[in-house]
Amino acid sequence: MIALRRRRRGRAPAGVTVADPAAPSDEPQLAADALSVLHVGALVVDRAERVVVCNAAGRAMGLVRGDELALPQLRALVREARRSGAAAETEVRLLHGWLPREPTAVAARATPIDDGRHVILIVEDVTEARRVADMRRDFLANVSHELKTPVGALSLLAEALQDATDDPAAVQRFAARMQHEATRLSKLVAELIQLSRLETADDVAEPQPVGLASVVAEALDRTRLAASAKQIDVRPDVAALPPVRGNREQLVTAVVNLLDNAIAYSPEGTSVGITVRPRPAGEPTHVDLVVKDEGIGIEEADLDRVFERFYRADPARSRATGGTGLGLAIVKHIAANHGGQVAVWSKPGHGSTFTLSLPVADPELRSTS
Repeated sequence: MIALRRRRRGRAPAGVTVADPAAPSDEPQLAADALSVLHVGALVVDRAERVVVCNAAGRAMGLVRGDELALPQLRALVREARRSGAAAETEVRLLHGWLPREPTAVAARATPIDDGRHVILIVEDVTEARRVADMRRDFLANVSHELKTPVGALSLLAEALQDATDDPAAVQRFAARMQHEATRLSKLVAELIQLSRLETADDVAEPQPVGLASVVAEALDRTRLAASAKQIDVRPDVAALPPVRGNREQLVTAVVNLLDNAIAYSPEGTSVGITVRPRPAGEPTHVDLVVKDEGIGIEEADLDRVFERFYRADPARSRATGGTGLGLAIVKHIAANHGGQVAVWSKPGHGSTFTLSLPVADPELRSTS
């Protein structure tokens, strides 16, 4: 539009070469065509605050009603730009449901043109950017809180240990507690690093065919001590199925986390089942790995949140078991990076069933099990 306006005045903008000018009657259509390809809302407002130009993106965002701006904040921004004679910017937080596509935040910039007769308004949906920023802020706040707990406990236990040098039994008790907190802190840091790496990867680099039989076998080996301590019988049932496509170590981590979760929330003397089976309903392209426990179960209100970072349906029990609140979040990201998904069914008093669904590898690839 700037180029077209300057062409009317007989000069081209710096760095822009103007060919043989089109007929003047073509210029409005050229400007409209240029605006229509923009992915941001672009509008032109006249002195009467009527919208004389609005591209498709602007209309899709619901910025215009009739020939007026729909948002009072945008009208105020246009007035500020016209009053100052310079560009003005703002960010508008929107109420849910205000606009058809329901963005929650938009960034707007108003610039006067034609000696203030018109104002061009550029509006960009920044909902996703703000959501990511909010998630990062919440993540940092949660990390700070989670790290303070074991670090503070270690500090207090160290002071108590100093005061109990003449009591061997107390020394043993405090030392054991310090070891527990140090282990918890080490686990938390390791899972934070792992989760950070998973979140920055859209998928698995150089995926390989992986046999789930070997994945389950290693996961059982890693969790055998925890299961034995609670006298929990872990019962595997692994069908002979094609290999899945992905990273073996990540898949072992996902299965270990599911088993750890099942063991931690199951009463002593119960059983945990782990089954590998083809996807029901005739979907040969996927394999389901199912971990079922006889634990306390999960309230319906918590089911949608169990895969969130640091979320604990039972915080007191998580602290007692040394849980970090990151295990299921890691499982979710591993599933997503492998092109799969993880789901949960649970009912209080009836245990929980977690289903990890993964795509099988290409038929010509051989299993690494």
